[in-house]
Amino acid sequence: MKKIIALLLAVLMTVAVFAGCGGNGNAGSSSNSDKTDSSSSEQKADANSDWGFIQNKGKMTIGITLFEPMNYKDDKGELTGFETEFSKAVCEELGVEADFQVINWETKEVELKSKKIDCIWNGFTINENRQKEMDFSTPYMENRQVMVCKKDNVDKYTQSVKDTKVIAEKESAGEEVAQSDEFFKEAKYTAADSQAKALMEVKAGTSDVAIIDFVMSKGTIREDSDYSDLAVIETKTFAPEQYGIGFRKDSSETVKKVNEVISKLKKEGKLDEIAKKYNLQDLLIVK
Repeated sequence: MKKIIALLLAVLMTVAVFAGCGGNGNAGSSSNSDKTDSSSSEQKADANSDWGFIQNKGKMTIGITLFEPMNYKDDKGELTGFETEFSKAVCEELGVEADFQVINWETKEVELKSKKIDCIWNGFTINENRQKEMDFSTPYMENRQVMVCKKDNVDKYTQSVKDTKVIAEKESAGEEVAQSDEFFKEAKYTAADSQAKALMEVKAGTSDVAIIDFVMSKGTIREDSDYSDLAVIETKTFAPEQYGIGFRKDSSETVKKVNEVISKLKKEGKLDEIAKKYNLQDLLIVK
């Protein structure tokens, strides 16, 4: 009888030991599962951040319009320009591809918010209204608005543009000047789809004066260009401004990374090197 009781006790103890082990194993499995879920949620949060979205795509989709010397097609039809090279250099440092998308300037904010593009990098003026709608990189270049007309009319339009046909790009800093500055109060204003088209209208004689970026005038109005018959009215300038890269609102991580790279390119001399190719080195303001 004693042997039987001892045998039964041994069996019971063995069962208890295995039950305990099973309980510990399940607890460990539950803990690992919790860690996996936590890790997945962290990854998902990163993917949903603006930088995570760009990084997961492996490319930054850059909204541009075509105008010299910022983004334009060369004789071979290849995209080139200061902004083109600048953005490629930044993206290379970030480990993503620079993916250029020509956009309608009037709907640039809509395309940015809908994630059709990741930024606006196109001689983009920083102003108070835009800062409410998007995040900006550090300013990297200064600019202003200038008047362009036929060479023969420079003296004439320096004094007055009364009853003159003035044109600027719609939704641009030039349009803001045309519609708000007293000098243009008695002018006849028309909007164009782009700054390039505004210049073409002046060249064709269908408009008298175009209001464009000073930066564009440096890259476009040259003796060896198609616009050699046009000139900037040097004595009249408007709306001093600064260029920056526009990102979606709450893109602080992306902006921080881009700013760090811009600073690095400046310190290494790469940014100045690119600017010199397009005669823009004197306009850089990055420290």
